[in-house]
Amino acid sequence: MTIEFRGIEFTSSIDAVEHAEIEGGVAILVDSRRMVVARAEADRLAAAGVEFAYIHNNRMPDDTFRIVHVPIND
Repeated sequence: MTIEFRGIEFTSSIDAVEHAEIEGGVAILVDSRRMVVARAEADRLAAAGVEFAYIHNNRMPDDTFRIVHVPIND
């Protein structure tokens, strides 16, 4: 199955997260590609059963940050 969607591709997860935080949207990892898409696009992909992961910059208990991927439809 092929599903088309619009987004901006990035070379790193942190670049995608930073762009999403500044410009809006959500950072996702889909088919080994780090993308920023509109929230509605991510919801549409999830509803269609597409496997992807949300990318987040997570604050750890020691106040450092770590990039995490949260799988959807895995």
